[in-house]
Amino acid sequence: MDRKRVVVTGMGAITPLGQTPGEFWQNLVAGKSGIGPMTLCDPTGYPCRIAGEVRGFDPTDHISGREARRMARFSQLAVAAGLTAAQDARLKMEREDPYRVGVILGNGNGGFPTLEENCRIMAEKGGMRISPFFFPMVLPNMAAANVSHYLGAKGHNSTASTACAASNQAIGEALELIRRGGADVVLAGGTEAGISQLGLSGFAVMRALSTNNEEPARASRPFDANRDGFVPAEGSVILVLESLEHARARNADILVELAGFGCTADAGHLVQPEETGRSAAEAMRRALADAGAALDTVDYINAHGTSTPLNDAIETLAIKLLFGDRAYQIPISSTKSMIGHALGGSGSLEAAACINTITSGTIHPTINYETPDPDCDLDYVPNRARKHNVRVAMSNAFGFGGQNSCVVFRKFEE
Repeated sequence: MDRKRVVVTGMGAITPLGQTPGEFWQNLVAGKSGIGPMTLCDPTGYPCRIAGEVRGFDPTDHISGREARRMARFSQLAVAAGLTAAQDARLKMEREDPYRVGVILGNGNGGFPTLEENCRIMAEKGGMRISPFFFPMVLPNMAAANVSHYLGAKGHNSTASTACAASNQAIGEALELIRRGGADVVLAGGTEAGISQLGLSGFAVMRALSTNNEEPARASRPFDANRDGFVPAEGSVILVLESLEHARARNADILVELAGFGCTADAGHLVQPEETGRSAAEAMRRALADAGAALDTVDYINAHGTSTPLNDAIETLAIKLLFGDRAYQIPISSTKSMIGHALGGSGSLEAAACINTITSGTIHPTINYETPDPDCDLDYVPNRARKHNVRVAMSNAFGFGGQNSCVVFRKFEE
């Protein structure tokens, strides 16, 4: 029996470069940076004082103030993205079997800022003074729970919490759920809003963050020889995925096809990528095999591209390991050069970039690429967008714990 085909029919985006998919994409193509001084917490005394924040976000544009106050920010972002994704897809829940509509989101940290806030309250005033909504606010699964609540989606509900690979994993698991007939529609993607002193401290003591505080827009510089770490960020993108037959039955507009998914584990160092690049290459190989896409059909790669010395060099190595000499012919770009690293939410923002790349025939640049690195010698689409016909696009996401995930999107054809 033929596998069900899965298509993308809508998107919602709440990002450091805009709060609609269109605005986000327009700013990516323009090479605009969404990174600026950190305002969501006081970074005084920390080596990194910049971030990719969703500035001007007001959850009451989407839900009531009372409900918003009972959610941590990562859930607020996800609900906003989920509701707008459903609107974009013209999904009418009253016409759907709610038990055939699922939600699968990726999230790495849950409500880190809320956790920090309530720990301070406990230390200063005692444990009986913390919020009675503490657990419903901080647990990583609460973003998916809140999205399902506001949509009335009563089907399969799950959270992938595989660090920075989480959003890709969520999208991939949604693909497999629809293929096996477990749902007709799945809202899938990711969310993260962990900018806090607790999160800042953890990454700072690891020396993982950029210290280029004087030039925030130039701090995230993937694949550049002078990269010095990633810039923390936040955001959420949620996709409406559905089986092709379901999309046709309701006369939905189809953006692209979600064609493949692959994941692997390094089974090695907990925070550094596997040095040979083999595990990352295998995740990419599996995703392409799942999509039925030959190596020579890949037109574009959206890189994990964090702007850390190790990640960028090893991701480059992994791409060359899989594609051989053809690696030099494939345009590659890093969305993180403009928005920073949204951790568990990053793969969802990069999925939106891939989808728009296919539908617009334009590849957004990797900004701040100024000094070539001999270990990063591929085509990173430096500094300016490029017109390019893209039929097959793949997106990489690699996380702490040695989690590697890759998704493949394809131009939709009957």
